[in-house]
Amino acid sequence: MCMDNRGRTCTFREMALRAAQLLMLLGTVRAASSTGAAGLKWVRVNVPQYRVPGETAQLQCDYDLGDDALYAVKWYKDHEEFYRFVPKARPQEHAYEVEGVHVDMSKSDSRKVVLHPVSWKTSGLFRCEVSAEAPSFASAQSEARMEVVSLPEEDPVISGVEMQYQIGDEINLNCTAGKSHPASLLHWYINEQQIRTPEALIQYPPQYHQQGLVSSTLGLRFKLSTDHFRGGSMRVKCVASIAPLLYSDRESVVQTQSLPIRDMREALLLGEWSSRGHTGMHAFIHTSHRTVRSSTGKPAGALLVPLLIVGVLLAT
Repeated sequence: MCMDNRGRTCTFREMALRAAQLLMLLGTVRAASSTGAAGLKWVRVNVPQYRVPGETAQLQCDYDLGDDALYAVKWYKDHEEFYRFVPKARPQEHAYEVEGVHVDMSKSDSRKVVLHPVSWKTSGLFRCEVSAEAPSFASAQSEARMEVVSLPEEDPVISGVEMQYQIGDEINLNCTAGKSHPASLLHWYINEQQIRTPEALIQYPPQYHQQGLVSSTLGLRFKLSTDHFRGGSMRVKCVASIAPLLYSDRESVVQTQSLPIRDMREALLLGEWSSRGHTGMHAFIHTSHRTVRSSTGKPAGALLVPLLIVGVLLAT
């Protein structure tokens, strides 16, 4: 029963006020016990952004326990637990079967997990969850995405090039990217201007190959005119790049985010035209080499990427 300091029964308003004060006090005590200034402060995950099938991936989990003692470190891939480290357990480490995840137990501990070998099924969202012992029972987590990609061995190929063209002819070209995982993204450019007109672009279904590799093809259709030649030349370029999309589910809303470009390759046609009473043009093909750089400013995969096709159309 609620009594005031004079021994009188509390009114309903006084009882409600005391109940509210008690709830506030309990909330303060609970918050202090779970996030005390001297306890677990933070958790930070460091996961490789990209890996190639067959490689090793080291997943790092750094944390500051403060004055707390470690109770457990748990690792999850796409919400499925695959590794646990509990200092007081025997054995301290335990791995769980999750598709695409192969833990090297001899190289894993409370701060890191080593996966070998990785495959395309290893791609996913990795989360490290750290929890402290009593009395705080505090916990914190951090997550990061790793994408396993297979870069194309072949360079993009421009096909459909005729031996000669005339002004007014319809140009029908296809650009096919090399086999990769995920599929390459293709874009056409004329004189460094990306072609976005739906009527000019032909989308072909992807071609699936062994070992999960995919090749993509994008067609380009346009009518050749003198406007395409700037200073007597025209550049038709196809760019194939790999920039996997990351999918994250937050409150039933699917969001997409592009990773920095991992690999970029080009195929180029260089056309030259001269109005000397002839509108016919002949084509021949040779090759060149260059290093294509990614959006991060570093060589894409540190590869020397061939500029596979340079078709030069010369006026006759």
